Amino acid sequence: MGARVKVVSEIEKIMGNIEQIRNIGIIAHVDHGKTTLSDSLLAAAGIISERIAGEALVLDFLSVEKKRGITVKSANISLYHEYQGKPYVINLIDTPGHVDFSGKVTRSLRVLDGAIVVVDAVEGVMTQTETVIRQALEERVRPLLFINKVDRLIKELKLPPEKIQERFIEIIRDVNNLIDMYGEPPFKKIWKLKPQEGTVAFGSAKDKWGISIPMVQKKGITFKEIIQAYASGKKEDVARLAKLMPVHETVLDMVVRFVPNPREAQKYRIPKIWKGDINTELGQAMLNADPNGPLVLFINDVRVEKTGLVATGRVFSGTLEPGREVYLLSANTKSRILQVSLYMGPFREVTKRVPAGNIAAVMGLSDVRAGETVVDPKYVDQAAPFEQLHYVSEPVVTIAVEPLRIQDLPKMIEALRKLTIEDPNLVVKINEETGEYLISGMGPLHLEIALTLLKENYGVEVKASQPIVVYRETVRTESPVYEGKSPNKHNKFYISVAPLNEETIELIQKGVITENMDPKERAKILRDKANWDYDEARRIWSIDEGINVFVDKTTGVQHLREVKDTILAAFRLATKEGPLAAEPVRGIKVILHDAIIHEDPVHRGPGQIYPAVRNAIWAGILSARPTLLEPLQKLDIRTPMEYVSNIAAIIARKRGRILEVLSQGMMARVIAEIPVAESFDLAAELRSATAGRAFWGVEFSRWAPVPDSMLEELIKKIRQRKGLPPHPPKVSDLIGP
Repeated sequence: MGARVKVVSEIEKIMGNIEQIRNIGIIAHVDHGKTTLSDSLLAAAGIISERIAGEALVLDFLSVEKKRGITVKSANISLYHEYQGKPYVINLIDTPGHVDFSGKVTRSLRVLDGAIVVVDAVEGVMTQTETVIRQALEERVRPLLFINKVDRLIKELKLPPEKIQERFIEIIRDVNNLIDMYGEPPFKKIWKLKPQEGTVAFGSAKDKWGISIPMVQKKGITFKEIIQAYASGKKEDVARLAKLMPVHETVLDMVVRFVPNPREAQKYRIPKIWKGDINTELGQAMLNADPNGPLVLFINDVRVEKTGLVATGRVFSGTLEPGREVYLLSANTKSRILQVSLYMGPFREVTKRVPAGNIAAVMGLSDVRAGETVVDPKYVDQAAPFEQLHYVSEPVVTIAVEPLRIQDLPKMIEALRKLTIEDPNLVVKINEETGEYLISGMGPLHLEIALTLLKENYGVEVKASQPIVVYRETVRTESPVYEGKSPNKHNKFYISVAPLNEETIELIQKGVITENMDPKERAKILRDKANWDYDEARRIWSIDEGINVFVDKTTGVQHLREVKDTILAAFRLATKEGPLAAEPVRGIKVILHDAIIHEDPVHRGPGQIYPAVRNAIWAGILSARPTLLEPLQKLDIRTPMEYVSNIAAIIARKRGRILEVLSQGMMARVIAEIPVAESFDLAAELRSATAGRAFWGVEFSRWAPVPDSMLEELIKKIRQRKGLPPHPPKVSDLIGP
């Protein structure tokens, strides 16, 4: 405890000097050793005892993480490190590696300037490694490389020094190719890994040693000595490596040298990640990370604790102090900061002020969610939320839950509310027909962890259904124009639907075009990049989050403006649950061609307009070759050559397809796509088909149409599960005579 207080007081002294601050994350594929590396860094920074580092997994402080040996939340820590006689504060976030938790990684990267990419020396660059590097580069976060588990190359594979060197070159080349592929032109050249300069470190986080080429030259160590230390079989020889070249020194020196300080980083990151006007006082304060400027805090993580909500975020401008009144942009509400603290792994140490460029924890913000932008109330007119975060995956698997004891229902509802505050990638809905509580997540593991947290953190035991795959409804052709009449026959809407092209879907997905953009600017982008007619694109009324667009092509319709909001609410209702199977609608354009609207507001309320608009949209969908889209997963499987045909057979049986097979020495790398619906028993099948010698990663790939031969049966099944009649409505049921 005393040591921790000492570290905190040292950190407080340095925090105000922005040149001595670094904000970094550790990112990697699941199981490549991120948390073990974090532990070794923590030990050195005086937070935990060195003896238990690597075993303690301090940042995995949830019991579910300890049991599974994986990280499911992002954990924060402020480290104290001296380089060339100068002290530095390194704010570190250890992020999850499993694909189901990629939302946490995205939010963490928003507050970082550099990332240590950890790669297992044996497994090499895997699917998730590629995903996290892509995410980092999209956020303009500089990647550095730590090749971990080098001891496996020596002990398990018994490779000679030249073969080990070849393996290193291969991994560095793979990472550089990704930087080349996903990096932006000015950065990819500067950020390419150059081992001789020291942007790559090699080592074993478990055995606590690490080395880089500049370190080798400085300390006069050869790789032969490292191999001999393991060959001797003596623990003390390996321990000597950790004393000679401690991993924390190598990695943290690399961070201090190559990760920019917050002021340097914000100069090029803010224009990319913040959509406000850079030329305002607020914009300039953020560009310069000005501690005396207006307060801007981006919240990347929220936890529910007994004492209330604890929000973690980065101060991009100004200084955080308890007692300050602030404004939450997304929640559109004022709040007051009650307490400010720094993270020490599972502990928080209270502090009086945290200046720009640092990461801190805040208490007192009642309506806060991850992704919130908190600003000084005086500058609300200059403020803009940080650009919407783009998650790599989206919720595609759902389970229905009910409490084991009926009296626990209120407790379960409250616990689910808290879970979604902590993890915005979990979606909770109530099925109105059946009264079921549905939780949707990124994959089966994401949901399994949510259930474990319900039990362990909130004391609620629940019964869960088998995982259900979430589908999307869409159309393949244009529909005729249908007349939707209100029940009182006084309002009529003439509507057609058409599919959106892939270019438009991608622009919406990436946030290049949004609902609240300037219509002319948006129309220009759609004309140039997605072949839209400029005039039609200017008339877009709404872009909903299911990636559907509403276009108003009417001219001179009286009272239309007065009912615009009601029409759009009806459009959102119609696309939230489509006509085929009450699944969300994706990728359609709804066009309003004409309308007749009653002059008396009494006759044109939601009760009249909702059914008229919805029925016309649904009729359009049903007559435009509707289909269901299913989520596909991308598989990246490494296996010995002789098992490739077994794997191909499994993939074919599961309606999958192999995209490519690459040979890497004695191993093959199979890249394939399979529907999520077919993937629930995949792990067991792959293990038995390869005698347990395959390892693989998965990530969300894309939405694809369900084969026509399965469509009717699948729609029937989903409708029956939801308590609906077995067949979708007909156009004639929706559009009366």
